Amino acid sequence: ADGSGQWLPLDIADGNFRAARRKAGVSFADQGEVLINTRLAADVLGATKMDRPEWGAVNPDNGDVYFTLTNNTSRTVADAANPRVKNAYGHIIRWRERSRDYAGQRFTWDLFMLAGPGEDSRGPDGKPLNQDNILASPDGLWFDPEGRLWIQTDMSGSQLSSGPFGNNQMLVADPRTGELKRFLTGPLGCEVTGIAATPDFRTLFINIQHPGEGSTADNLLSTWPDGPGRRPRSATVVITREDGRRLL
Repeated sequence: ADGSGQWLPLDIADGNFRAARRKAGVSFADQGEVLINTRLAADVLGATKMDRPEWGAVNPDNGDVYFTLTNNTSRTVADAANPRVKNAYGHIIRWRERSRDYAGQRFTWDLFMLAGPGEDSRGPDGKPLNQDNILASPDGLWFDPEGRLWIQTDMSGSQLSSGPFGNNQMLVADPRTGELKRFLTGPLGCEVTGIAATPDFRTLFINIQHPGEGSTADNLLSTWPDGPGRRPRSATVVITREDGRRLL
């Protein structure tokens, strides 16, 4: 692969799409049915099958697009954009539209990072992840106004606290320098998802979803946020500095 890509139009009136549909023996009643069944339509055209795309974000500094690919343990054949079979850890891809034309059909791409343990990972700086930034199953993605990329993870219950991984977390990366650091970790059994900040960047809001996943009435795996004896509940967390200054 040479790092180039092309968007394929899922247009029911497009000649190439018509020919591909006939060859595959697939029919669509109208354009609406194509849009409802976009994955099938993309398969018909031979689009690259990605490892569970989740969130996307656009770098405000240069317009590059970043997308999380959370994981895909069912993958049996690797390719350049999805370089691991049985991809349990996920990765982040980014692309740049040719001439910054977001209505165009061609782009260039690379892998921003490969999540995972030790030598099976690669951070934005090109080095293996370490204890300060190891992660798996990247999911939530958001750029702040200063061009920092915030990454939230969604490991499943079977992956949480297994091997080198702990709870789900949120990290922050600087695409300009390749620096990546953990910002917070969530309570047991949760997913960290959703993020917003006040314009002065003194306050950050994040969501903690389904803490204590897998709990039963007789066995609470977490009592967050209300404490001992209380059932776990999803909540929005407000983050500020004790001195009232900007968070970063």
